[in-house]
Amino acid sequence: MLPLGFAWLGALAFAGSLAYFLFAYFVTFGTPPLDSPVTMPIAIDVALFSIFALHHSLFARTRIKAWITSIVPPPLERAFYSWIASALFIVVCAAWAPVPGVIYSIRPPWNWIGYIVQGAALLVTFLGARSLDVLDLAGVRQVTQWQRPHPGTTAHVPLQTTGVYGIVRHPLYFGWAMLVFGAPHMTATRLSFAVVSTIYLAIAIPFEERGLDETFGPEYGEYRKHVRWRMLPGLY
Repeated sequence: MLPLGFAWLGALAFAGSLAYFLFAYFVTFGTPPLDSPVTMPIAIDVALFSIFALHHSLFARTRIKAWITSIVPPPLERAFYSWIASALFIVVCAAWAPVPGVIYSIRPPWNWIGYIVQGAALLVTFLGARSLDVLDLAGVRQVTQWQRPHPGTTAHVPLQTTGVYGIVRHPLYFGWAMLVFGAPHMTATRLSFAVVSTIYLAIAIPFEERGLDETFGPEYGEYRKHVRWRMLPGLY
């Protein structure tokens, strides 16, 4: 039961990190600090998110994977990653340096436009995540299959090409961009987080799609022909 408990706690940690992000973005980041230097907080924030991004590339390296599987059984590798990623994301949100200033603030009743955009972002994210195996992403599925008396060959999740996946190839990232840029009260802290995190996602997509090409082969190539946009319709 220990491996399964470790995996489930990792999944809860992942959910908790997302919940903490929502609290930080909607509450903490919404209050601009008193007048202070701008350059230093932005430099700190870029460094924070760079460290968070670095762990993705490190965990993809063969030597790092070999080191991890020397500490934990191979089926727990994904759960171990969930623990690390969740902890780092919480640290990033908690340590995000506030940037002084308010970029814009939409007055009522027009501020509802921003709330509608953010509501649509949550809907897009839900519809995109519903098509994926969330337990597999969190590392729980690998442990349950490992603990079966006679585990069989596991098929990957079928390539999703309809619904929100027919709009952009990465709807979860599309939903993220809508959420972080849709705030009707845009403080400089929120904007810095939105810009840095979205740039990171845009840079990460080509590397992620290399793995999708390896997984799905020509099927993914055909999908790219039919769905042109990666993340932002009409832009990218």
